[in-house]
Amino acid sequence: MAKYLVIVESPAKVKTIKKFLGSNYEVAASNGHVRDLPKSQLGIDVEHDYEPKYITIRGKGDILAKLRKEVKKAEKIYLATDPDREGEAISWHLLKALKLEDKKVYRIAFNEITKNAVKESLKNAREINTDLVDAQQARRMLDRMVGYRISPLLWAKVKRGLSAGRVQSVALRIICDREDEINSFIPEEYWTLDADFQVPGEKKPLTAKYYGTRDSKASISSREEMDKILAELKDAEFVVREVKKGERMKKPPLPFTTSTLQQEASKVLNFSTQKTMRLAQQLYEGIEIKGNGTVGVITYLRTDSTRVSKEAEAMAEEYIRKNYGDDYVIKGTAVAKNDKKIQDAHEAIRPTDLNRTPAELKESLSRDQLRLYQLIWKRFTASRMQPAKYETTSIKIDADRHRFTVAASKLLFDGFMNVYTQEEDKEDGNMLVKGVDVSAVLKLVKLDEKQHFTQPAPHYTEASLVRALEELGIGRPSTYAPTITTILARRYVAKENKNLYVTELGEVVNSMMKDAFPSIVDVNFTANMEALLDGVEVGSVNWKTVVSNFYPDLDEAVKTAEKELKEVDIADEVSDEVCENCGRQMVIKYGPHGRFLACPGFPDCRNTKPYFEKIGVSCPKCGKDIVLKKTKKGRKYYGCIDNPDCDFMVWQKPSEQKCPRCGSLMLHKGNKLACMEEGCGYVDQIPENGK
Repeated sequence: MAKYLVIVESPAKVKTIKKFLGSNYEVAASNGHVRDLPKSQLGIDVEHDYEPKYITIRGKGDILAKLRKEVKKAEKIYLATDPDREGEAISWHLLKALKLEDKKVYRIAFNEITKNAVKESLKNAREINTDLVDAQQARRMLDRMVGYRISPLLWAKVKRGLSAGRVQSVALRIICDREDEINSFIPEEYWTLDADFQVPGEKKPLTAKYYGTRDSKASISSREEMDKILAELKDAEFVVREVKKGERMKKPPLPFTTSTLQQEASKVLNFSTQKTMRLAQQLYEGIEIKGNGTVGVITYLRTDSTRVSKEAEAMAEEYIRKNYGDDYVIKGTAVAKNDKKIQDAHEAIRPTDLNRTPAELKESLSRDQLRLYQLIWKRFTASRMQPAKYETTSIKIDADRHRFTVAASKLLFDGFMNVYTQEEDKEDGNMLVKGVDVSAVLKLVKLDEKQHFTQPAPHYTEASLVRALEELGIGRPSTYAPTITTILARRYVAKENKNLYVTELGEVVNSMMKDAFPSIVDVNFTANMEALLDGVEVGSVNWKTVVSNFYPDLDEAVKTAEKELKEVDIADEVSDEVCENCGRQMVIKYGPHGRFLACPGFPDCRNTKPYFEKIGVSCPKCGKDIVLKKTKKGRKYYGCIDNPDCDFMVWQKPSEQKCPRCGSLMLHKGNKLACMEEGCGYVDQIPENGK
């Protein structure tokens, strides 16, 4: 009979771990959390020192009953939930739910599901870390307070079951702020000038870029400036003033953290953050490999540490030396500099065994699992390899008072790039050229001038939003994927071709949150709250202090908002459209996808139709009304009401005012109006009437 009981979170791990431990051990799964705050109420006693009220999660009664039977038989119980805050909290809840206080209970944690790691964890069994539990408990309670106190206000305002969240509302604001920045962006003109030279003995011309004058760097901002420079260069002699040789090293990338894995999988594999985490979980929990049974092929997937264990370093060194040679083995270890506290108990995400190459696992993994594993395998292997080495040449070419420059490079040693390259590692431009000496006069082949316009900041993608949240200190590795999933599911944000766009619904919710709860959606406030919660984790801050300081301000803001909301008229707006079925004036309703027209005679008359808001501007193509529309995914744009017969559309709101320079439509860009014809470039302040 088994003497020891090991409780894990996922049933997928049970068979694997049982195989590692043998007949003295019974392994059972809790299937994640077993207790939580009740769904029907706040579940926090704000009158009595903010004590949480935990109940058994519906459907977990049978699992707990089975676990209690196993507990009775066991001499020792090992709680082997995931090695993070959430896992620590689940262990604590199991301790309470199974009434294990009088039993021999130990907490074990392993970063990878391998025989060595599991057996080593048993040797290092410890007590439950209550600081980690408190940190998780505080996060859960703060999220509950924000969600349960603010969401009903959104229902009252927008009439539908929406939600607010401590991290999700800030993420929505970040996306909205970027959208505002893009919509108010005014393009500025600039020019570039390239010079192509014939070099003796070389077929390909040498291309130099305009730098400015000999004294300082200068930009070209108009046709007039360009014409003046071209006139001065017309009969000028192009003389090489300086040729500087050097070497440049390109460092290998750091191994993946949760955030960087999500970003790279999005960019390279086009995976959503949710898909990346789901696949990584499968690779961590174990894959059936022919001849080996179920094996965990990567380490734990929720981490913000780039640290690697000594054993893993030794494994990498041996593999690289054997397969690539001594020249490729790194000397020393690279670690990310990070001012914020990181969960350094974890390692970076890496393969559990480098000898398990992607090629070897091809038959055992699904296509997407293989692609993600290959990304992790290559990134980790590259991170333990030597930097790439380049020979560089910098050339300065003077013509009259003007200067052109050339930056050329040649790869001397590929280092880590033998295994892994990113977009930014791909070199472009001039390769090294011979026969260019100081004081040489170069023969000009042609001057190539080009007009450009500055571009606004790009729309957020899932990858760039994760990077922004991480840089701002908002949320933690485990929160990025569910946060993005939630704002997409609530239709606050639409995803088109990787880009995230705010929907009309998202604008309404964000505007309300900014007005009624400015601190909740304040980036700095949320980042400071994360720092306090990290303080709870290391035992320097009391979790009840954080919660008790937060709730009264939230409560006051909710009460104030409730009073103001009572004054908001949320009655259906009557339109000028007549219902063709029954003759009533149709009203404007608000649904999950935004506004639509509905007959007020419902349920007798169920007629509905799309609602198009006229903006009082005529279509420049056909003269009919321009109306506010939305894409299938909810992004706003302005188009002709006669679509599809007329295809006119713009993303920014058109103005009644026409461009005095070319007669085209003017578009709203923040507090300015700009001509929709980019080549015209006319910009004006918005008139006092706002049109």
